[in-house]
Amino acid sequence: MVKRAGGDVTAPAVGEGRRGVVVAGVAVGVAGVVGLHGVIPNTPGRIGSLVESFLPWGGVVVVLLFVVALVRRSGVGLVALLLPVAVWVQGFGGLLLPGPGADIGSRELVVVQHNVSDENPDPAGTARVLVAAGGDLIALEEVVGPASAVYEGVLGADYPHHAVYGTVGLWSKYPIAEEQLLDIRPRAFEAGWSRGLRAVVRAPYGDVAAYVAHLPSVRVGAGGLASSPRDESARRLGDLIRGEKVRTVILMGDLNSTVDDRGLEPLTSQLNAAERGFAFSYPAALPLARIDQVLARSARVSHIRTLPATGSDHLPVAARVTLDALPPSGRPAP
Repeated sequence: MVKRAGGDVTAPAVGEGRRGVVVAGVAVGVAGVVGLHGVIPNTPGRIGSLVESFLPWGGVVVVLLFVVALVRRSGVGLVALLLPVAVWVQGFGGLLLPGPGADIGSRELVVVQHNVSDENPDPAGTARVLVAAGGDLIALEEVVGPASAVYEGVLGADYPHHAVYGTVGLWSKYPIAEEQLLDIRPRAFEAGWSRGLRAVVRAPYGDVAAYVAHLPSVRVGAGGLASSPRDESARRLGDLIRGEKVRTVILMGDLNSTVDDRGLEPLTSQLNAAERGFAFSYPAALPLARIDQVLARSARVSHIRTLPATGSDHLPVAARVTLDALPPSGRPAP
């Protein structure tokens, strides 16, 4: 029994203690999911990949728990919340920091990536939004039908060099020395499926192997996440990049996944992701995740941000990519 001035009170004290334990338990659970997501099994239903697709939103749960703990004056809950806060900040806190200022003389390229949507009602307006970002490279997916000529016409004035294969395209301010179709088609897909290209761009800082890819879509249903074709396509793309002879690689594309999703491990294990910026890009009406990516090898993706909405169901993203210095020989390493 708990003694208080004016009489004996027991129920409120017990209730407060129980509420504190509940908040603390949920807090520890959130910390475990965010910090140890890799141990969540992917079967059945690829539940691990599904959780990893929305990991940053664990921070919102922490904020809600903080409010609950304050309202209920739960000291135990507030102390327990220090654990998920520390785990979340360690994993995602750096993305909240502002991008570094422009470094004069740095080996930097600005890259724009956009799934323009095959149902875009205003391709010309979309192209103008992308040009306004002032990028050195523009990568597009779902370039189809008459819209393809519109993109070429609007982008051509500022980006005289371009390559289009299947439904993906690359526009560049700098010459393109090589270009080719990439076969990243899952085995079960029909032969006409074509969503990858590779081009070697003669950038001012040396050759860059620019990859543009649109991985297969995923679906979330009662059985979980259906992502087998996407994962297979990611593995095929990863094998191609692993064998790339050009030292610097920039991959741009709608990868239909976040960089935390283990389904993209064949790519994220060998390419650097953005160091600053969340840039949630999909769906455009209520962005919940960044599935439009810019990844790089022998380079840092120092910052990524979203651009104004277009006629697409994706938001465009723009990234600053700082290329590594060349070896002392002045020639690319093998």
